[in-house]
Amino acid sequence: MDPKAVKSDLVLILDYGSQYTHLITRRIRSLNIFSLCISGTSSLETITSHNPKVVILSGGPHSVHSVNSPTFPSGFVEWAQKGGIFVLGVCYGLQLIVQKLGGQVDVGERQEYGRMEIEVEKNLGIFGNKKVGNKQVVWMSHGDEAIKLPDGFEVVARSQQGAVAAVENREMRFFGLQYHPEVTHSPEGMDTLRYFLFDVCGVSAGWKIENVLDEEIKVINDTVGPEEHVICALSGGVDSTVAATLVHKAIGDRLHCVFVDNGLLRYKERERVMETFESDLHLPVTCVDASNEFLSKLKGVVDPEMKRKIIGKEFISIFDAFAHELEQKMGKKPAYLVQGTLYPDVIESCPPPGSGRNHSHTIKSHHNVGGLPKDMKLKLIEPLKLLFKDEVRQLGRLLSVPDAFLKRHPFPGPGLAVRVLGDVTEGNALDILRQVDEIFIQSIKDAGLYDSIWQAFAVFLPVRSVGVQGDQRTHSHVVALRAVTSQDGMTADWYYFEHKFLDDVARKICNRVRGVNRIVQDITSKPPSTIEWE
Repeated sequence: MDPKAVKSDLVLILDYGSQYTHLITRRIRSLNIFSLCISGTSSLETITSHNPKVVILSGGPHSVHSVNSPTFPSGFVEWAQKGGIFVLGVCYGLQLIVQKLGGQVDVGERQEYGRMEIEVEKNLGIFGNKKVGNKQVVWMSHGDEAIKLPDGFEVVARSQQGAVAAVENREMRFFGLQYHPEVTHSPEGMDTLRYFLFDVCGVSAGWKIENVLDEEIKVINDTVGPEEHVICALSGGVDSTVAATLVHKAIGDRLHCVFVDNGLLRYKERERVMETFESDLHLPVTCVDASNEFLSKLKGVVDPEMKRKIIGKEFISIFDAFAHELEQKMGKKPAYLVQGTLYPDVIESCPPPGSGRNHSHTIKSHHNVGGLPKDMKLKLIEPLKLLFKDEVRQLGRLLSVPDAFLKRHPFPGPGLAVRVLGDVTEGNALDILRQVDEIFIQSIKDAGLYDSIWQAFAVFLPVRSVGVQGDQRTHSHVVALRAVTSQDGMTADWYYFEHKFLDDVARKICNRVRGVNRIVQDITSKPPSTIEWE
């Protein structure tokens, strides 16, 4: 998808490492405004090439006083003023504006974290729709504070402790919020963003998933020559399936799908997925059994990042071999590989400025982003890489992908390799995990809870515990159950099951799965944890 082809003004977010940055992107897209997130230390040329109408400087964990703290490039302020660009600083972004434009930021006498009440002092600009004296609860997260504003700036809201909560210079079109309007803990935050973008900045809304469908088909046809063939790596998940269906709509039978059984699939996943591809989606799919190749290369490997790299490399090796076989049959070798990379994959694999790295701190290398070898022979087509999961599901409905398939819970590209903590080839860990996971998921479906949960799965832990089964002492495995709710997978809350449900599931697992005598539940949100255990 070419951002320049989107029929909407662009709101560009410069990411300075806040855990909430992606939420700004999602919140803005929910207003039918196209939004993208790029590194806060991007060059001026990169920023201007996007031609944004609004630039938002995100929050972040840094202090503007720190050595090498990230900042916008030289010439940014002058470019924004000359081009009539609106700039909004959020939290760290506000402090960056204040410091860089001649104001003063110091360590706050009273640091503000969590819910805080603010009061509007002037009903101007960003608070033009509020009355003076209006109070609202917002989510603060800062230790530094602006104590002297640059020339031309004024305070429009303060916290109950007297700290600056919002500033603006309407002539320059620079604004700042010391709190996070994008989080649900700021109940009026979306109203503030909506008013700012539509009424203050005059942004036009034209971001529709229907436009994405038309644009992606055009991009695919412009990229792939009329005689060229394409391979699509199908995992059985929503993302790769929607990507394949989209490409198939664009180029027809010149798409050749391959589903790889890597030995790391869920219970009867191969049979179930192949039936769906053939019966419901009518996609041309070849199934390749490469379980021995994958498992032999993973033997003895316990580091999750190394697992991802090995699996990514092996996938590409198989795709290259598949492409060679097609070349033997057709006399022409496919030049492209389609993958269902999503925007969260890109964000998590390419992370924040200020870490001393080329991009932000890597949370994990997704096998279809950071796990691919540099010498890969196939060129990538990633039609979904600027979309979030819920947007992909919307796109899938437009492409008539069965709703039951679109509602499937996400499954990681490396499969069960990242759900077995430790060596996946040791003992019968994979078989135990498959059985436990099947019981857990089927129980969720039987209880009518499946569609209320973003993702649920079991994890095989590298520990054993003492138990008593059949009047005998056992020393068996421990498994964990994980279920979360989320909108886009970037943040998540653990799902609260009724005690009776958990009791029933635990009994079923311990009674039916040989080698397990203890069940634990994961009750951590994201952040601080990730959804997958690894």
